[in-house]
Amino acid sequence: MTKIEREDNGKNGRFAIYEDSSYAGEMTYVWAGNTRIIIDHTGVEDEYNGKGYGKLLVMAAVDFARADKVKILPLCPFAKLIFDRNKDIQDVRL
Repeated sequence: MTKIEREDNGKNGRFAIYEDSSYAGEMTYVWAGNTRIIIDHTGVEDEYNGKGYGKLLVMAAVDFARADKVKILPLCPFAKLIFDRNKDIQDVRL
């Protein structure tokens, strides 16, 4: 079973993904004001490559942004690629 958890301390945060309670990867972000986050890193452990976990992490951030009326600036090259390829998530992009 795959699970994504969000951690946030008000300055920065991350979405971490777990497979059967084992850490599989994370996407980190930094707050830029109260209504914007900057995605600065996405990484998946080698043994979980090719499972789409990176995209799941970015999409979790999109879901969060929509629910909390936050905009996302994807500076991480992987996150930027996901945004560039998916026109249906442009509503939360800065």
